[in-house]
Amino acid sequence: MDNGKCMKSFHFPLSIFHFPLYFMLILGIESSCDETAAAVVKDGNQILSSVISSQIELHKPFGGVVPDIASREHLKKIDPIVKEALAKAKVSLEEINAVAVTQGPGLVGSLLVGVCYAKALAYGLDIPFVGVNHIEGHVFSVAFENPPIQFPAFALIVSGGHTNLFFIPEAGKYKVISRTRDDAAGEAFDKVAKMLGLEYPGGPVIERLAAEGDAGKIKFPIAKISDGRPDFSFSGLKTAVSRYVRENEIRIVVANDMPSQQIKDIAASFQATVIKSLIGTTTKMAAEYQPKTLIVAGGVACNNALREAAQKLGEKLNLPVYFPSKHLSTDNAAMIAAAGYFHLQRGEKSDLRMTADVSMRLQNLDNEDAELKRKKVRYRL
Repeated sequence: MDNGKCMKSFHFPLSIFHFPLYFMLILGIESSCDETAAAVVKDGNQILSSVISSQIELHKPFGGVVPDIASREHLKKIDPIVKEALAKAKVSLEEINAVAVTQGPGLVGSLLVGVCYAKALAYGLDIPFVGVNHIEGHVFSVAFENPPIQFPAFALIVSGGHTNLFFIPEAGKYKVISRTRDDAAGEAFDKVAKMLGLEYPGGPVIERLAAEGDAGKIKFPIAKISDGRPDFSFSGLKTAVSRYVRENEIRIVVANDMPSQQIKDIAASFQATVIKSLIGTTTKMAAEYQPKTLIVAGGVACNNALREAAQKLGEKLNLPVYFPSKHLSTDNAAMIAAAGYFHLQRGEKSDLRMTADVSMRLQNLDNEDAELKRKKVRYRL
């Protein structure tokens, strides 16, 4: 089968790879949390296939992801998911030029399933593979449906496990300028949904109810960081919602009850406060760093109210705002393949000693971690 494999050449050092320099097809594998995903990506920006197996129904009874259940499900699903991705892309394993896999951060058992599978596959096929930072994958999730990024750029990555604002002066360079001190924004959505008696995951159901609620009904607080750093914090907001429910004797949703107007107003006010925090900090930091592009990605980027607020910010600052499609906002393997392609172009690859790294961080520019530790600035995530 001719997949245009010889249409484009790249200038890699000859010692790096054992095949002709027509590097095009990347198999991406993602298993950092509760989605088993595989994708085939051509040239780093053309999706030939993207397959995602969600575990939401498995974890729904527990109101959150159970690590042991997640890793066992990955073991069951990863081989058939990879085979399905190849079949949908209409390519064979022998046509794959390299494998990109999520190395971290994430749940260690889940990560190890993907990493071990990718290493075995790459070794058996004698092709390179590369470990990818999951958060960097979210940055690259906008590569498929948007114009090229203009640098310097901002990337607001908002998901169930992470809430970070990055300054990216050039491709591959990342400075963390804001991150959450405690709960991630998506985690706060899930926990507030649970305290209101709503189903898991909380993001979609709160967004749905918020559309029927009054966002100005309740004034929930936005956290102010005592040391003056431009960080996010959502733990206090979560506590404020809990206190409001208790003090106003709000009847939470039980079984198949219809949510009351009070519940809808809480959902709308909570969502508005989260978005105000995210957009407010981004606005403040944009005045200092003057980005030319704003990327908004991660699972919470599916939220239409956040998209609208970010778009308005872009119009105010006269800069383009790039979102991934909703399919590419949640965890997926296409974004991992795109990020892997970028690193492989630069001659970077992993060896068989590479393993999962649950504490992997995306910051290679002006890293302040040592100074923050000295000042006893603490981050839970």
